[in-house]
Amino acid sequence: MRTLHLDSGREMRGGQWQVLRLVEALPREGIAATLLCRGGSPLLRQALERGVDARPLHVLEMVLAARQVDLVHAHDARSHTLALCAGRPLVVSRRVAFPIRSAWKYRRAAHLIAISRAVRDTLIEGGVDQACISVVYDGVPALSYPATRSRVIAPASTDPLKGTDLVREAAALAGVEVRFSTDLVRDLADAALLVYVTRSEGLGSAALLAMSAGVPVVASNVGGLPEAVIHERTGLLTANSAPDIAAAMRRLLDDPALALRMGEQARRTVEEQFSVERMVRGTIGIYQHLCQKPR
Repeated sequence: MRTLHLDSGREMRGGQWQVLRLVEALPREGIAATLLCRGGSPLLRQALERGVDARPLHVLEMVLAARQVDLVHAHDARSHTLALCAGRPLVVSRRVAFPIRSAWKYRRAAHLIAISRAVRDTLIEGGVDQACISVVYDGVPALSYPATRSRVIAPASTDPLKGTDLVREAAALAGVEVRFSTDLVRDLADAALLVYVTRSEGLGSAALLAMSAGVPVVASNVGGLPEAVIHERTGLLTANSAPDIAAAMRRLLDDPALALRMGEQARRTVEEQFSVERMVRGTIGIYQHLCQKPR
């Protein structure tokens, strides 16, 4: 089977890491994978460094490459639009939980991958046939760090939908210092707690990465986050208010035994439900189903 993957992202965010992990793994499963992504992007650089067949994304290049494959997989909204003219069965990954703008556009896909049940539900509410949607959770690598850690971290973001302002306010109320991380893999090595506050979320790959490292998470009770952060088991879900977030932070910081138990359960949850291997297997199952269908 030959697959073509499209991603137009400028940054290396959660979606781009998922694309990279998928296209790295597919050849080991006997599936050829070519990646077209934005020229000069971190994703293109990372892919080339890892030996992935990757090139800059241009419409003509996409049309020519599509002639050589069995299906096209678009990983973001802009590449989804471009792929409508590819002339091959189209798989689309949907990563965000806000309503879709064009049901027609989504009905043109042969199959849609929602990264959470919350995302699936927004697609159904937007008029997409449930039979054309599969939930495949993001996958993150297993991280192993020392048990003794002290820092409170939060993802650095300028996205207005993310709650950086609320995290700062809550940290002041809780009397703690928060490090806003641009490199979670590095900073989780000294993290006792991840604070993930957002006003909309498809799933939350940063939260999954923290859980993989055995770090409990304080997270907004929105979108797909409750499917990963199980309240009172792998972390604490909270309303998007500074006093509630501060109280959750203080509870975990003041009770190391509770934080340790939640961190251990968080790691087990990732191993069982959110591994890279599970994400790859779920995606391949969709590819195989589509390629067996008569065209």
